[in-house]
Amino acid sequence: MVSQRTLDEYFMRRALSLARRGLGFVRPNPMVGCVIVRGEKILSEGWHARYGQAHAEVAALETLRLSGNDAIGATAYVTLEPCCHFGKTPPCAPRLVQEGISGVVVGMTDPNPRVDCGGIRILESAGVDVRVGILEEACRRLNRGFIWRHVLGRPWVTIKSAMTLDGDVACLDGSSKWITGYRARRMSHLLRAEHDGVLVGIGTIRQDNPSLNVRDTDGASPVKIILDSNLSISENANVFSGGNAIIVCSFDASEEKMKVLKQKGCDIVTVGNGPDGKLALEELLRVLSEKGISSILVEGGPNVTASFLGSGLVDGFSLFFAPKILGVGRCFTGPLAIHCLDRAVSVREMSYRSVGDDLWIEARVACSPDLLRPLVSSGA
Repeated sequence: MVSQRTLDEYFMRRALSLARRGLGFVRPNPMVGCVIVRGEKILSEGWHARYGQAHAEVAALETLRLSGNDAIGATAYVTLEPCCHFGKTPPCAPRLVQEGISGVVVGMTDPNPRVDCGGIRILESAGVDVRVGILEEACRRLNRGFIWRHVLGRPWVTIKSAMTLDGDVACLDGSSKWITGYRARRMSHLLRAEHDGVLVGIGTIRQDNPSLNVRDTDGASPVKIILDSNLSISENANVFSGGNAIIVCSFDASEEKMKVLKQKGCDIVTVGNGPDGKLALEELLRVLSEKGISSILVEGGPNVTASFLGSGLVDGFSLFFAPKILGVGRCFTGPLAIHCLDRAVSVREMSYRSVGDDLWIEARVACSPDLLRPLVSSGA
């Protein structure tokens, strides 16, 4: 006989796979999946498909209704606590009660202060059997940026870079096309689709003139964030194609250039300077968080990478290594200079995989806040 714990994990894994279908389309909302079960049989499934549309629970209930069935006495498996407030759509917790759901299995509680166990209280007060914490760590990883934005007030930050085996991202003359192969570059576009924003410095714009959109894979293009203190960016830069660009500059940047860029549809964000005289990244991340950006893929050059690492604002790495050695080139950490091993940037939770002829390494920064571990014990 299959144990209840095994069944719970099976249905929650299905809900997680459904949730991922909303990748790139539900920002700034979290990705959520829902499976409605009676006994060991799946009655209906749903996921939050697009911002402003039905949440996962309502989508599953509507699918169930259209099939001619009802949810009376059924159990709903939801990756995130059902909401209890009105937003773009009505709250989900009261709807589950209204439809006669008798049990709700929740992957993780909602860190949004507007929810914060409020949905669970509504369900429990109506006599619904609620269990929290099934596959919680996986559920928290799915929406790590959402957690960071509500708990820390800033997005999750991933440094992405492609380099030689000896750590160079370009030759001394700046040429870098192509260090890695096609499959690694395609995977980079998938990483863009997984983040709300992609960030580079003005140096990358001048050198490569990138579009910073998603190509060669499914998914929505992220918001393009360009660090440009003096607004020296060309009005014909490729990054302006398709819109959705944020230009970050200092307070004393040209107001005339600001007007020109705004006419091109850009959002201009002004921030102060940090202790190093460069744009204050911590202040910038707070502003981006307020704009609903939960995760950022930093694709900037060595100077930008060094600034983020030096500010202690990096949460993860996604690094591609090509089977090449330059010996003399531009190191991906640029001017970063740590002279003591005790203060070195340490990583954990490393994963390795081959992508064509290249090696892809992902890892978390050891000093990044530990908000992904389970917060509640699952009582299956």
